[in-house]
Amino acid sequence: MKTSLGAKTLAIPTPAWIVSAYDAAGKPTGATIAWGGICCSKPPCVAISLRAATYTHGCVMAAKAFCVNIPRQTQAVQTDYFGMATGRDTDKFAAAGLTPVKSDLVGAPYIAEYPVVLECRLAHVVELGLHTQFVGEIVDVKADKDVLDVEGKIDITNMGTVLYATGSRDYWGLGERLGAGFSIGSAYMKK
Repeated sequence: MKTSLGAKTLAIPTPAWIVSAYDAAGKPTGATIAWGGICCSKPPCVAISLRAATYTHGCVMAAKAFCVNIPRQTQAVQTDYFGMATGRDTDKFAAAGLTPVKSDLVGAPYIAEYPVVLECRLAHVVELGLHTQFVGEIVDVKADKDVLDVEGKIDITNMGTVLYATGSRDYWGLGERLGAGFSIGSAYMKK
C-alpha cells in the first residue's frame, strides 16, 4: 500500500545544473537549477525553470539566451554555491574559482571547468506560477574529451553526473548501469 505525500515536487532524481547568462552590464552570472530536462527532439530543446525573484531569471529574459552547465560529482560544492548566492551583489564565478567563457553561438557564457555544456537560444517562455519555464533551442553541445567514449558519445560514468533529490534536498552521484535503452524491455514485446 502506498502512502499519500500530497502534491509536492518529488520527481526523483532531478538534475543539478547551473544555468548561466550575462546581466545587463555584461557580467556573467548563473543559478543552480533542479527543474530541467530535455523537452523536444527536433529541434533539440531543453526546458529549465527559474523563479522570477532570481537574478538569473531577468538575465535570461533580457539576453534571450542561456547555457546549461552539467557538473561532475567533484563540482557539487560549486554547484550548490551557485544556488545559494545571488548574482545581484556577488561575482559567483570568481568566488567559486570558475572561468566564464563567452559562447560564439549564443549571448551567454558557459563554465570552462564543467564537462558538458548546452548552448541555448531562448525559444519559449511559459509563466507557470512561482516559476517561469524557459525553453531553449540547443544550438550546440560542448563536451570535454575525457567524458567521451570511443564513439564520441558522452559517457556519464566518466563524467560522474550529479543528481539532486528534491525531497531530502541532497546531492547524489550516479549509480550502476542497468542496461541498454530500447533493449532491456524487449522481453515484454509481443513476438
